[in-house]
Amino acid sequence: ILLFLLSMRSVSVDLNNDASLLIDIPDALCERDKVKFTVHTKTTLSSFQKPEFSVPRQHEDFIWLHDTLVETEDYAGLIIPPAPPKPDFESPREKMHKLGEGEATMTKEEYAKMKQELEAEYLAVFKKTVQVHEIFLQRLSSHPILSKDRNFQIFLEYDQDLSVRRKNAEMFGGFFKNMVKSADEVLISGVKEVDDFFEQEKTFLLDYYSKIKDSTAKAEKMTRAHKSIKDIFTFTLILYLIHCPDLLIHYGSYYMSLFISLQKVEGRVASDQELKLTELLRYYMRDIQAAKDLLYRRARALADYENSNKALDKARLKSKDIPQAEEHQQHCLQKFDKLSESGKKELTGFKGRRVVAFRKNLIEMAELEIKHAKVSSTKRQATVTL
Repeated sequence: ILLFLLSMRSVSVDLNNDASLLIDIPDALCERDKVKFTVHTKTTLSSFQKPEFSVPRQHEDFIWLHDTLVETEDYAGLIIPPAPPKPDFESPREKMHKLGEGEATMTKEEYAKMKQELEAEYLAVFKKTVQVHEIFLQRLSSHPILSKDRNFQIFLEYDQDLSVRRKNAEMFGGFFKNMVKSADEVLISGVKEVDDFFEQEKTFLLDYYSKIKDSTAKAEKMTRAHKSIKDIFTFTLILYLIHCPDLLIHYGSYYMSLFISLQKVEGRVASDQELKLTELLRYYMRDIQAAKDLLYRRARALADYENSNKALDKARLKSKDIPQAEEHQQHCLQKFDKLSESGKKELTGFKGRRVVAFRKNLIEMAELEIKHAKVSSTKRQATVTL
């Protein structure tokens, strides 16, 4: 079991947090098969019993909260913040296991160095995991409507296990929701859009999602390339020592120190690119999908309204059940209009939020790249001079 106190934040998503409800995850407990987050809340809202409190939560609790919001009809016109992805520590954990198996074949110094690198990798994965869970809660707390949701308040304040609520949601929620959506996508595929704003948003989001997905793949490739450079420095050092044995006597320790230092620089470059660019792209892939889900729900409401018009025409033709058909048609119209109104506000806010977030992260990444480039240039110059 490992306990990490989290003082660093990686990806920043523009959040206009209201000081009346502030949420963070100051620490988390990592066990072999799960992570227990400590969710800390400070508030001045009278709906809460205390001004400050902390509760333990697992990843499944976050998913339960997300699903209850998605399945609440009153929120159909809102962009529900994307659920945080499931924690995945399998890769760094497997590397640690292999390192343990090979300990007998290494010197103590080599083993300590490898262990330190793998622990740093594990910690980076852990920090990213905690942060995406924290961002999810902060997105909710900064939303004027979702921040007042009763289930959200239960999640923040209830100091007991939420497993019973999770089980109920799993039994009656997600399975049927996914079946209905898959069937409805076929039914509403022929619905003609009646509003230019939403038609343009649909075209934009589909194209934007494709570009973000492609950019994410390229950013991941770039990060992997920087990580591989560390191995190149090690290989270069070995070649020097094999073909120039005199260097081992006169400059061995200096070269070793220099190349290890260059390794660390490239490792930090890769880490910063991962945190400030790749993670941001991954997050907005999920956020764009949440925006597309809003458009889907609106299209479904439009299909319901058009079907209610057809049902009303049939009722009038048969002179039967006209009041009921008219009432149903008005209900569908009101629902569609309300969803369209809130949808416009949400999609407009989404556009501004992502621009601010990308600008902030790209500036921070550029500043870090400049810093690393100066350090790397100095060390490479030292190598050339020698």
